Amino acid sequence: MEIKANERKIRGVCIDLSGTLHIDDMATRNAAGGLRRLAAAGIQTRFVTNTTKEGRAVLSARLAALSLPIEDTAIFSSLAAAAAVVKTRALNPFLLLEPTARSYFQNFITDSDENSNYDSVVVGLAPSCFTYATLSRAMNILLDAKTRGISPALIAIHKGRYFQAKDGLALGPGPFVAALEYATGIEAEVVGKPEQAFFNLAVDDMKLSPSECVMIGDDIRDDIGGAMAVGMRGILVQTGKYRSGDETLYDAIKPTATVSDFSVAADLILANFF
Repeated sequence: MEIKANERKIRGVCIDLSGTLHIDDMATRNAAGGLRRLAAAGIQTRFVTNTTKEGRAVLSARLAALSLPIEDTAIFSSLAAAAAVVKTRALNPFLLLEPTARSYFQNFITDSDENSNYDSVVVGLAPSCFTYATLSRAMNILLDAKTRGISPALIAIHKGRYFQAKDGLALGPGPFVAALEYATGIEAEVVGKPEQAFFNLAVDDMKLSPSECVMIGDDIRDDIGGAMAVGMRGILVQTGKYRSGDETLYDAIKPTATVSDFSVAADLILANFF
């Protein structure tokens, strides 16, 4: 018997991008098909990503090239969340971001070498910035702000430990954020996954409750743990950064299901498994 959208237990799906729908410039197995099947069943989808290396235009072009049917308005980026924090608090941050990612901030900050009145540092995945000299400069900006009587902010777009690249795992921004925390004594404010507020933005946009939604991702802590903390269910996929045994890594995080890839996760939802 066909299950109508309003009869389903799961009515909304939050989906990670890198490692779940694609790895670099290659889509995961039948990812596009899985998205189309969910849409055909009337299930809403939102894409929650900690991708911080690329601006919106570059990310959209990458997804289009992979033939993934994703609308820009359905993407919830931790970069956009960080930019909103900076704008709301009228901060003047030093950006440890790749050039394309800085587009999120270009309309309301001055990011140049002549700007010497920084009061904060924003850190994303920025391999070109993670040099000894640049990290030392970021440290000094935070320490100097303290001497000027300013309470400096260290904003981590996320604290991911690593991610899946073409040739294996690569360091995420988390280790570099931790270095700045240790050097300055300032605790970072994290705005992306696994922060509960970030997941709630996507759930609220679908006008659903967390109990009607499931998260699909490859990161047991940031994807599954963060989503389940707000009352969603979580499907861990064995692609991307997933490593054998991740599903039992944390006593407090038990995925609702662990499956081989996103396409299988989509079929599980369509079968009304939950």
